[in-house]
Amino acid sequence: MTRNELVQTDDEFLKPQQVADELQLNIETIYRYIRSKQLRVVRLSAREYRIRRSELHRFLRERETGKGINESSMRIGGKS
Repeated sequence: MTRNELVQTDDEFLKPQQVADELQLNIETIYRYIRSKQLRVVRLSAREYRIRRSELHRFLRERETGKGINESSMRIGGKS
């Protein structure tokens, strides 16, 4: 993949349903991430959102194992 193709791909806009399908998650989970501002969106109207592919990549990078997660929350029951 060339740099131009990568830039074009990162600038691609996805619908919430496309993100849900790609991640194999329920659409309501995606909307929960949007409402909690964990996943940033471009709001087109009161009911229309788009998510940049680069934002989806950022969102996923933050959730990689061992990155950005409080280790105590990873313990069973959140206890030491």
